[in-house]
Amino acid sequence: MTAQIIDGKAFAAKVRAEVATHVARLKEEHDITPGLAVVLVGEDPASQVYVRSKGKQTVEVGMNSYEFKRDATISQDKLLALIDQLNNDPLVHGILVQLPLPDHLDEDLVINAISPDKDVDGFHISNVGLLGTGQKSMVPCTPLGCLMMLRDHHGSLSGLNAVVIGRSNIVGKPMAQLLLGDSCTVTIAHSRTKDIADVVRRADIVVAAVGLPKWCRAIGSNPARRSLMWASTAFPRRKRVRARPGWLAIAISKAAPRSPGRSPRCQVVSAR
Repeated sequence: MTAQIIDGKAFAAKVRAEVATHVARLKEEHDITPGLAVVLVGEDPASQVYVRSKGKQTVEVGMNSYEFKRDATISQDKLLALIDQLNNDPLVHGILVQLPLPDHLDEDLVINAISPDKDVDGFHISNVGLLGTGQKSMVPCTPLGCLMMLRDHHGSLSGLNAVVIGRSNIVGKPMAQLLLGDSCTVTIAHSRTKDIADVVRRADIVVAAVGLPKWCRAIGSNPARRSLMWASTAFPRRKRVRARPGWLAIAISKAAPRSPGRSPRCQVVSAR
């Protein structure tokens, strides 16, 4: 069966348009312009691209963008002082600290210094706990975007068998929690999973994080393997994806090595 690759770029454009509408309403009805503060430490090329893109898109939807670039040698205390300043700034409604940070800085300490209400990445331990208990929280953007695309394409996910490949705090674990919230039966596969081929073969939905080629090799010779491989390595010239009937998958792939600084691509592959 030839599966459909859902256009994540077009979906993202639609979401940004909706955000712009909400921002305009906030301005008109409450005289509030949301402000996003992004903190960049060091000169990592990929991080610079991400921050520049985030700033551009923030402005495009009518919000205020504040960038705080600091030298890689900044001390822990000075970085925490900056975050405290942003926590108390009424013009800043969201704070994002670009990761990774230099080795001498404690990422956990820095992330948990952000006010949970301004933690737009959803990495603060309070937001992690709220998400895990099914309460309203700030949610990491990548898994939330995956869920939004699944809902948009398929409607109700209730009762479907979902497999999340990877158990990272940024994608795998929150993705599993979101799918549970939509009443999926969720399995998390990872590097110690004994028979990943069998796990994936029984799935209705597969959400796979970076490092797909390794998982594809582990899955072996079956339709799911072909779907995952196509989803994880697809470039614009790729037009067709093979999948078994009823199979739905999302792959979050690393950018091509020849394109440093590009953010991970997220593709939804559906045979439905």
